[in-house]
Amino acid sequence: MSKDNSTQAGPAARQPAKKAPTKKASAKKKSGTEKSAMGRQRRGIVTGLLSAGVLLAAGAGVVSAAAVLPGPAGSRTLEASLSDVPAGRSTMVCPGPAVLPEGTVGTDAQFSPVSRTAKNNLDALVLSDSTGSLPGSRVAALDGSGARTVSEPPKETPAPAPGPPALKAATVAQSAGKITVLNAEPSGNQQAALAAVGSYSASDGDLRGLATAQCQQPSNDFWLLGADTTLGRTALLNLSNASGTPATVNLELLGAKGRIQSPGSRGLLVPPRSSRTINLAGLAADEGNLSLHVRSSGGPVAATVQQSVLRGLVSGGVEHLAPGAAPADSQVMTAVVVQDPKTIKALSSKSGFADAVPALEITVPGAADAVLDVKLYGPNGPQSLPGGGAVTAKAGAVTEIPLTGVPAGTYTVSATSDVPFAAAARLLGNPRESAPMDFGWSPAAVRLGSQHIVAVPRNGVRFLSFGVPDGRATVSYTPVTADGKLGKAESVDIAGGTTTVIGVPAKDKGPAVAGYVVAASGDPAYGAVLLGEKDAPGISTVAIQQGPLGHEKVAVTLGY
Repeated sequence: MSKDNSTQAGPAARQPAKKAPTKKASAKKKSGTEKSAMGRQRRGIVTGLLSAGVLLAAGAGVVSAAAVLPGPAGSRTLEASLSDVPAGRSTMVCPGPAVLPEGTVGTDAQFSPVSRTAKNNLDALVLSDSTGSLPGSRVAALDGSGARTVSEPPKETPAPAPGPPALKAATVAQSAGKITVLNAEPSGNQQAALAAVGSYSASDGDLRGLATAQCQQPSNDFWLLGADTTLGRTALLNLSNASGTPATVNLELLGAKGRIQSPGSRGLLVPPRSSRTINLAGLAADEGNLSLHVRSSGGPVAATVQQSVLRGLVSGGVEHLAPGAAPADSQVMTAVVVQDPKTIKALSSKSGFADAVPALEITVPGAADAVLDVKLYGPNGPQSLPGGGAVTAKAGAVTEIPLTGVPAGTYTVSATSDVPFAAAARLLGNPRESAPMDFGWSPAAVRLGSQHIVAVPRNGVRFLSFGVPDGRATVSYTPVTADGKLGKAESVDIAGGTTTVIGVPAKDKGPAVAGYVVAASGDPAYGAVLLGEKDAPGISTVAIQQGPLGHEKVAVTLGY
């Protein structure tokens, strides 16, 4: 169009400009030749303007037509059918052994903080597909050393057989002196069904107690709650990168008074297949309620916080803090043990024991306060907290809500709000002033679905805890023994507003139970594994994690 405009209006545009006439020249009468020339000039200008106007009007007509008529086929959005997403390798990173912070090892053997009875174990299981074919899987240290095969990949894919699924499992139980990784290849274009749990126990030293954590699938975004950096408390953040890509981690720290600005919390580099330990007291000192938002770019990471308590020379316990459900307007934690209220009240009033109470910790990441409704559900139904359970949690901060004033028992804790929040619950073992005690944290759990693989440690006292806040649900649990066989499926019908606790059989009653296949139907149900020690204060919980992903499809929209 610009070429056409220049062609039509060119003669007028190229007309040389005339000099302004002098007063003497303007007083004379113009000749006929001059009048003719001026007339031709005016007609040229008018003709050029009219031509440009016609072209502009034509251009406007084209725009109007484009607005009314459909565009060419090449500019349309094309709807594509769902596209298959190939299943990838499943990776789970297990915590390493509990370690003392640097500079705490003394020379007096009588008061040595180092434990002589410490044990660190890995318990894992890998489930077959419906044809009985196990995926290729192995365990190894984070750097790839010490690899051990759990199950060999099938040489060929068998055809599905009529009848019920022929499920079987491969299990492993071993001592783990390092951070350990469990890998499994996909099976039948589906991710492998697997689970693993890392456990630490000691009956002496500063890190006396029981600490367990479900092995994690690495992620780029998650929350860790329950850290404490006050006097006598040590919180060590362990970051692990099992991928072949470097990870750069940024930490967002929230305390009771709000967000904590720390220069050392950003740009933390974790090289491939390596780990990094950070003493959180160096980032946020003297924080009794500390939450971490962990985000990584590049490779995904797994993380736990090794939290320990020492009151003078008496150990207050140790725990691995693991990620729970992402922030949401409803969170549920189960396997929350509450002791006798009189015992807790007397103990928590003493110096250094303010945190020796069962409690719910709430972290609100947004800019608006959360108005919470907190409820407890025990084996016999709901139990009301003193004050009714209505609490306001400050935005951008951490709020602790004591779970006291209710009868002793094992509860499911439910919290709802009008804004998203993260949550975890603290529980105690053997609350005594002059004797070693322990504590655990139950992270927010995910709703149970059609299949969850649950690994349990082979030793100690073990329970399954299921809670249903509302309605009614049926939960089935099938034991998986150490020899890879699946036992008889059991089920329990759970009324809304109650918690059901089921004991895991001991090893002397047959093959050791290595885990369970759990499924639920009906209204929302939640589960966790509650762990303890015989004749010892150790206590810990492991939330039941998300089930394996099935055959995924993604909608792809084409257009430009």
